[in-house]
Amino acid sequence: MTIDIPGYRAGTWVLDPAHSEVTFSVRHMMISKVRGTFGIKDATLIAPENPLEARVEANVDVASIDTNDEGRDAHLRSADFFDADNHPQMIFTSTGARVEDGDFLVDGDLTIRGISKPVSFTFDFGGFGEDPYGNYKAGASATTVINREDFGLTWNAALETGGVLVGKDVTITLDLQGALQV
Repeated sequence: MTIDIPGYRAGTWVLDPAHSEVTFSVRHMMISKVRGTFGIKDATLIAPENPLEARVEANVDVASIDTNDEGRDAHLRSADFFDADNHPQMIFTSTGARVEDGDFLVDGDLTIRGISKPVSFTFDFGGFGEDPYGNYKAGASATTVINREDFGLTWNAALETGGVLVGKDVTITLDLQGALQV
């Protein structure tokens, strides 16, 4: 099976970290959400003629976590959560791409804290175009939801009112821009 994506070009695409972001949200105290960001270390997409055969690998710098609260960020970097000293990167390696119910999905293995699990990101293509400097760029957003406990992120605290401090489900959103290498 092949698909047609207007503007798609085969080749090697490299992430533009200045125009890309990894964000997440998780329930806090069962009543609100905490949001944060990670810095993307690097990402490369090898794009053959058929987009469904594309391969991607991305690395995220765990120590770059920013939730707008330095104390919380330090706790998240600690062994209670990401253990950034021993596991400095989160890694995503694609295993395939597919179209399902009209959605473009990229499947792959996500490694957090040394634990790899399969995940599927739903992609929304923003488009393709040439910047003022002659670089051919692509933009996309992607989302998935993971259970943080599947990756060994099990720290929590019970609340006197019932429930727990940190929810299990984490929504990960990628806003990406990449450049075709020539």
